[in-house]
Amino acid sequence: MIRRPGRFGSAHNYSELEQLENLFKRATANGLPVRKLGPAEIREREPHVRAIAGIYSPTTGIVNYRQVTEAYARIVAQQGGELCLNTRVEQIREHGDGVTVETSAGTLQGRFLINCAGLHSDRVAQLAGVQTRMKIVPFRGEYYETVPEKRHLVKTLIYPVPNPNFPFLGVHFTRMIDGSVHAGPNAVLALKREGYRKIDFSLRDFAEVMAYPAFWKLAGKFMDEGLKEMLRSASKAVFMKSMQRLIPEIQARDVIPTHAGVRAQALMDDGTLMDDFVIISGKRSIHVCNAPSPAATASIAIGEAIVARLPQVAFAHAALAPSKPIC
Repeated sequence: MIRRPGRFGSAHNYSELEQLENLFKRATANGLPVRKLGPAEIREREPHVRAIAGIYSPTTGIVNYRQVTEAYARIVAQQGGELCLNTRVEQIREHGDGVTVETSAGTLQGRFLINCAGLHSDRVAQLAGVQTRMKIVPFRGEYYETVPEKRHLVKTLIYPVPNPNFPFLGVHFTRMIDGSVHAGPNAVLALKREGYRKIDFSLRDFAEVMAYPAFWKLAGKFMDEGLKEMLRSASKAVFMKSMQRLIPEIQARDVIPTHAGVRAQALMDDGTLMDDFVIISGKRSIHVCNAPSPAATASIAIGEAIVARLPQVAFAHAALAPSKPIC
């Protein structure tokens, strides 16, 4: 379920050295056992990568998130919980001693509500009457997969230095649990919140983004980068240049298109793309409105952080209505 191939961050020109140093300082400040690599050590660890400097994190791991979610489902069932699949939330009411959720499959009641609805988290929060001052804007991330005979080109997780002018990680190489190697993603506006294919379109979702003033602030700020991402989506040759920046010998015949993901990106009313967690508390609810990478890998730790907030929500509610029990 989990493998720790390690993560390699690389600088490819001298202008990136300062950013690489910043990453190293942040990692060591957070207690990670990272170390710096020179050109000779880079060739030893990743022979096919071209870089002038790098940092290596040996504890970085990957998971098969489908297996993780299946394990979560088993644990929920063992604890007496219930999974309601293909169920739409239609109304939420917070009241003195709990929360009532009206769904397409009936009414649910509980003491607290934890909203982890991802691409629809802002809408669920709005149903609960919570003011988030943000909207989810979906960005599709497209990937290529190396053909089996070229998997040897990648031994770890290989990342470029992040572009400080664009709040996404950039194209990188990931060795998966099954040994396959994926390259990507780009970041293009999806025309549907669950728009995993280029042809997916939702008039409601598209109109909501187009009518959001903050989106146009964002578009103006990142116009150049946005155009580059769209070109990378439209042209395999352009996408290949991003891969070859990390591994020069990789060729178009070495990779084939594979799945895409959709990032639920929180865009604040002032046009700021959030690159950190946005967790908002209601009277009897907690709403996870932004969970950036690596949210899936870190889901257990994120869950612990959410649970740690529950007493604060309960205490705040008790202070407002001390005469009514909350549990």
